[in-house]
Amino acid sequence: MMNLLKSVFGGGSDNTKIGEVIAQGGVIIDVRSAGEFAGGHAKGAVNIPLDQLEAKLGKIKAYQKPIVLCCASGMRSARAKGFLTSQGITDLYDAGSWRNI
Repeated sequence: MMNLLKSVFGGGSDNTKIGEVIAQGGVIIDVRSAGEFAGGHAKGAVNIPLDQLEAKLGKIKAYQKPIVLCCASGMRSARAKGFLTSQGITDLYDAGSWRNI
């Protein structure tokens, strides 16, 4: 049951693995709005709101590093992971809430 909830609300990835990915240079992309991001975010995170992912696809692909996605609850980061996967980006991790990072 907990795994189902994690998959629905994000955070389905092992937080230890996410920490390793970040420590090895992974890019944290917070897909919340600019206002939410300004209210607090993970250290080193880049803000690319969910509704701007398509427009920023070139920038995201240019990172050429693993990407850790986060948001407020995990709903938007899960949607972002689905979209980016459909665009050919595969080295993605969904941290769920930015507070998990």
